[in-house]
Amino acid sequence: MGPLERLRKEWFILGIVLVIAVARLEPGVGVKGGPLKPEITITYIAVSAIFFNSGLSLKTEELTSALMHVKLHLFVQIFTLVFFPTAIWVFLQLLSITPINEWLLKGLQTVGCMPPPVSSAVILTKAVGGNEAAAIFNSAFGSFLGIVITPLLLLLFLGSSSSVPFTSIFSQLFMTVVVPLIIGQIVRRYIKDWLERKKPPFGAISSSVLLMIIYTTFCDTFANPNIDLDKFSLIIIVFIIFSVQMSFMVLTFLFSTRSNSTFTPADTVAIVFCSTHKSLTLGIPMLKIVFAGYEHLSLISVPLLIYHPAQILLGSLLVPTIKSWMVSRQK
Repeated sequence: MGPLERLRKEWFILGIVLVIAVARLEPGVGVKGGPLKPEITITYIAVSAIFFNSGLSLKTEELTSALMHVKLHLFVQIFTLVFFPTAIWVFLQLLSITPINEWLLKGLQTVGCMPPPVSSAVILTKAVGGNEAAAIFNSAFGSFLGIVITPLLLLLFLGSSSSVPFTSIFSQLFMTVVVPLIIGQIVRRYIKDWLERKKPPFGAISSSVLLMIIYTTFCDTFANPNIDLDKFSLIIIVFIIFSVQMSFMVLTFLFSTRSNSTFTPADTVAIVFCSTHKSLTLGIPMLKIVFAGYEHLSLISVPLLIYHPAQILLGSLLVPTIKSWMVSRQK
């Protein structure tokens, strides 16, 4: 793969690094009350645009074929939205006595509360040759569940910003997440044929808007002189993220391949990726809403920003191994 092709493939990861660097150089542009007016353009317009885009791109009409595999869906959703955040919470009780930055630890908890992503788990499941229909269903269904459950989990494990009341959080979530998503689905119904023909770059659109949100979040950080991030904490968090993800992949693999399991090898592939992947596209806007007013919001979002490329990197590296395992089991 040539450098240009690599650049085209990894543009979003490079974009994250670039917008954080730009925010560091000139934080005044994207701070609250600054020229970009993020309190309006990001909080309402950008977040709504992401979920309208999700509504347009979610192929809910294709999910009926996977609907009957109830046991698989239950396992993925319970693991993702119950076991994952609870296990992280227990782990963080042990880490709380260490010198690791407390806001990065809170960020680890937010990773646990996130729903599965709409794209990466599906792409990797397809690359291996796993149960793609099940992966699509759990990614889409998990995204819908996450709209309600993720904010509740965040409030349960971390509490909310003292400056934003509970009712305000949910009314903003409804207006900027639920309503645009529903409108997107309605519009999709009328222009479905056109969308199938033209295949608009939904992923690139959402990712571009997401970069704007990440940029303004870090502008707030770098404009605040009281925030300090030590390198030791950051290195430890990167190590923990890779360890947690690898451990959970092994755990879901062992559970779904145990002797009395009814899951096929193709099901196992979908389970491993869907249960352990977390959504950055849904996560960052939700953190922006639930933790509005937190001066440490960007530090809280750092583990999720690390987890996103980590899950793609680990998943991609494991594709050949999992593929050869699946082929050998299907013979």
